[in-house]
Amino acid sequence: MTVTDGPRPRGTFTADVSASGTPAQGFDRFRRGWETQVGEAYPAPAFTPGSTGDFRISVRAVKAHDSVLADVHSESLIGTNAGVTEHPDDQVLMHVVRRHTWSFSRRRDGELAVPAGHFMVQRSGPPTFETARNTTATVLILPASAVGPLIGDRLIAGSAASPETRLLLAHVDMVDETAADLTPVGAQAARNALIELVKGVLRQQTDATEPRLGLALARAAQTLADSRLTEPDLSPSTLARELNVSVRTLHRAFAATEETVAGYIRRSRLERARLELLNSPLPPSISELAAHGQFADSSHFIRAFKSQYGETPAEFARRAGGPQPHRRAQPR
Repeated sequence: MTVTDGPRPRGTFTADVSASGTPAQGFDRFRRGWETQVGEAYPAPAFTPGSTGDFRISVRAVKAHDSVLADVHSESLIGTNAGVTEHPDDQVLMHVVRRHTWSFSRRRDGELAVPAGHFMVQRSGPPTFETARNTTATVLILPASAVGPLIGDRLIAGSAASPETRLLLAHVDMVDETAADLTPVGAQAARNALIELVKGVLRQQTDATEPRLGLALARAAQTLADSRLTEPDLSPSTLARELNVSVRTLHRAFAATEETVAGYIRRSRLERARLELLNSPLPPSISELAAHGQFADSSHFIRAFKSQYGETPAEFARRAGGPQPHRRAQPR
């Protein structure tokens, strides 16, 4: 069993609890490491391995004010989660399953199996029997005072493909990347945005007037645009529709990035073309590159490429030492 005890970036936690020792010993070592690294003010939940239970997990987590965001891989987790027994406020747990299945069972509610691509939100407290074998998930631990009223005593499940959940996960990624460098004020702002986004998931709608969501919305739109660069109908309106916000809200979100939505799409399509020139042993023709990037014709593509990179596609390929793109002859 290994729990990292050396120097760590502020507000982070790492643990790898292997198979050596009994499940109870494994969780006890995990709990002590958690409270040492995360802090006793935010204790780990009480977990009791079942009669045939096991506890083999690895965790990497960051704190954002009074919330915790964790990447969890469970080789084998079987037992009862009794929540936090010594805490002034109970908690809300959100599991977004990325691989295999995490199952939750309560006496009153029965069993809920959450497969990859779905999430489950619950209020900590009622004992919940959990099973997760070879499962990977993003787990959020939030103060119940902020989002508990939207949950009550229910187990709430949904699709992680919804626009609201994609928006939430984009923000989680940003917090994970920056948590170690955030000031206390920045950490609280990140937490506040996180809470609003979780509320949006629970309500199945985002609050378009919430200014703290701007960067997360822009990040989600950029990720969505990157996956659809070859689609001819990619536009600010299609992105806004997919993310369930107005076009005006999307433009406001991008204002913080100092780039327009259309400008991001155009720049990303040109970057895709540049990488094709750089990495393809037989690069596409100029007309093919123009078509892939949804440019009107080769001339428009060449002008846009030169405007962005300061040289034509042919000049770039020549300087990079690769095969030269060519203009495909037009049929007569």
